[in-house]
Amino acid sequence: MVKLFHIAVLYKYQTKVTLLTAVSDLSSIGFFQRSSAAEFMKFTSSVVVERTQLSTRTTIKEGEYMCHCYSRSDGLSGVLISDHEYPNRVAHTFISKILDDFAAKHSPGTWSSGAMLTLPGLDAQLAKYQNPNQADAMSRIQADLDETKIILHNTIEAVLERGEKLDDLVAKSDDLSAQSKMFYKTVSEILFLMGACERDVRRAWWLRAFACALLAEETRRCTGSMAVAQP
Repeated sequence: MVKLFHIAVLYKYQTKVTLLTAVSDLSSIGFFQRSSAAEFMKFTSSVVVERTQLSTRTTIKEGEYMCHCYSRSDGLSGVLISDHEYPNRVAHTFISKILDDFAAKHSPGTWSSGAMLTLPGLDAQLAKYQNPNQADAMSRIQADLDETKIILHNTIEAVLERGEKLDDLVAKSDDLSAQSKMFYKTVSEILFLMGACERDVRRAWWLRAFACALLAEETRRCTGSMAVAQP
């Protein structure tokens, strides 16, 4: 079953990326995992937009997940995270529609304010387009998109600049809590102990992200059990 997890609208000006609005559907993820998962999706959105040229569409495949990004010529950018079954062109059609709706509601002068802006109905749109057949109602936009090239990458490592390491970006990120960073590092070390080679560990960043959430849930569960057991 196809699945959409997250859509975000961001503004890119020179080397700075600002998150303007975002919604997620994490109902398929365990309750205690959702906070860390949402943080990593926002982090991913910023990383990808920062490294996507203006007037460019990209789709990054990472394991079972796809990260679709469109950065317009005016810097307004959108990111949609889906599973690998969701059609690429439908995803980019959806991003185009959301960016058009956002630009119609908020003038360009507000995009660089640093304040979060709302887009009423965005959560409903995400729910509606869980069904990719809804794209049929946007045939005009789809026709325009058919003439547009979408750059495909097999891993997020492909969009990083030479010398950049994902681990360093995680450590410096303001989008991630200290707890998420700690668990991210812990899972990396666990993968090494399990015998994964360095390249596989770097590419398993999505695995680490959700493993972080799983570890967090297990920690909370154990902590709660210990509290109950105390006299």
